[in-house]
Amino acid sequence: MLFNVPNSLTWARIALIPLFVGVFYFPDHWLDADGKNLAATLIFIVAAITDWFDGYLARALNQTSAFGAFLDPVADKLMVAAALILLVQLARVDSIIAVVIIGREITISALREWMARVGESAGVAVAFVGKMKTAAQMTAIPLLLYNAPLLSVNLRIVGEILIYIAAALTLWSMGYYLHRAMPHLVQHDRKMRGKNG
Repeated sequence: MLFNVPNSLTWARIALIPLFVGVFYFPDHWLDADGKNLAATLIFIVAAITDWFDGYLARALNQTSAFGAFLDPVADKLMVAAALILLVQLARVDSIIAVVIIGREITISALREWMARVGESAGVAVAFVGKMKTAAQMTAIPLLLYNAPLLSVNLRIVGEILIYIAAALTLWSMGYYLHRAMPHLVQHDRKMRGKNG
């Protein structure tokens, strides 16, 4: 199941990350600044489409697997982290925003792993606020990568507004998931103390 159709798309998404970052290191006579912005934007959009498509194919082809469930979110987080770090380097996103979003992803991933280990993964299942955060984030990033007006709309400003909204929703969703998990954390801690006592 490592290389079924949906997992192969996920691997392809991971493979796009070096190209996505590397575009900005191409010599200027290969691509000018606008060309690099456009290429990075298109690569990110293709990666986002494969994210939806691999999930659809996994269900349609009945090729869901534990490995796919592990790899898919890893690919998403790697691409988003790469994009945010790149945008910080390009001075299009404040570093504190990148730290908030990437830090939240690490925290919630660790929390979900722990909850799964104690059999309570349903307690931190994806919630609506998490979906809102993802929507704002995945819209903001390509707008900031493109970094140019389109049809007289200043996409940079729109992207900056959306990334701040995404950061706020990031903190909100992290608080929500931690609140949901807290009773399980406390209960597990009490059990462990009882065993040790």
